[in-house]
Amino acid sequence: MSVSFKDYYKLLDVSKSASQDEIAKAFKKKARKFHPDLNPNDPEAEKKFKEINEAYEVLKDPEKRKLYASLGPNWQHGQNFQPPPGFDSSRFRSYSGGGPFEGGDFSDFFATIFGGQFRGQQGFEGGEHFGFGGFSARQARGRDVEVNMELSLEDAYHGGTRTISFQEQVLGPDGMPRVETKSLQVNIPPGIKNGSRIRLAGQGSLGMRGGQAGDLYLKISIAPHPQFKLEGNSIVFDLPLAPWEAALGVKVRVPTLDGAVEMNIQPGTSSGRKLRLRGKGLGKGADKGDQLVRVMIEVPDSLTEKERDLWEQLAQASFFQPRDHS
Repeated sequence: MSVSFKDYYKLLDVSKSASQDEIAKAFKKKARKFHPDLNPNDPEAEKKFKEINEAYEVLKDPEKRKLYASLGPNWQHGQNFQPPPGFDSSRFRSYSGGGPFEGGDFSDFFATIFGGQFRGQQGFEGGEHFGFGGFSARQARGRDVEVNMELSLEDAYHGGTRTISFQEQVLGPDGMPRVETKSLQVNIPPGIKNGSRIRLAGQGSLGMRGGQAGDLYLKISIAPHPQFKLEGNSIVFDLPLAPWEAALGVKVRVPTLDGAVEMNIQPGTSSGRKLRLRGKGLGKGADKGDQLVRVMIEVPDSLTEKERDLWEQLAQASFFQPRDHS
């Protein structure tokens, strides 16, 4: 059976002595021009794209290129190509990777040279360079994308609608990748935790040939807060107390993310002790954390003469020995 001859060098507009770099550059240039995403509903562009993809599949691989060269010097003859006498395509099968040949992507000429057992890459090899996925006759789902999203502690606690803007790589009209700013409205669930991910279905990379778009994942990071710290799901607030407040007890107003609350500090509360306000942390349901109020006893930097006198009287009168652990 005769088939139409394919001049792969002519398809890529390169000479038979072209280097691998020259072949790769020529392929990229052609691929940008004829990629189906840039030529929707254009059968001729799709056909051309398949042909240059097939040409690059052969010429990028030294072994395939060598076998192609073995056809002889009279390549220009014959749209009705027949392999020369003694041509043995089976010797290429050690490079083929096995599997049935899927003729929908490569030509009969390709199958004649490389054998029916060959299964090609079935895709656009240059996709990784241009930001789009592999080409095939079938639809292909787009890639999932992950973007970091920083929230204030208040936004994480209360939730609500927020706008996120990020840089996205897309194909320009010239087929070259370019960066554009994309903005989305995002619903933040109340109590979302540091490191959580929010899935936005269909907001990732576009699918090929009408395939489903990938998903966008927002990875949440909570910004440092001037008043509160995070310990897992718990929110920690350091409450400064004077020594006499800790010793005698006191009622104080303590800030929370829901507003200030009154809190009774029991007499004899030591520095470092953590008091709990239940349900004032992050998370939800049974996983919801608390706010921990950590007592921090502070002393004055300087004393008046009267204050010093009173401290000295207390030191003489007190039997308290903080370092006596017996």
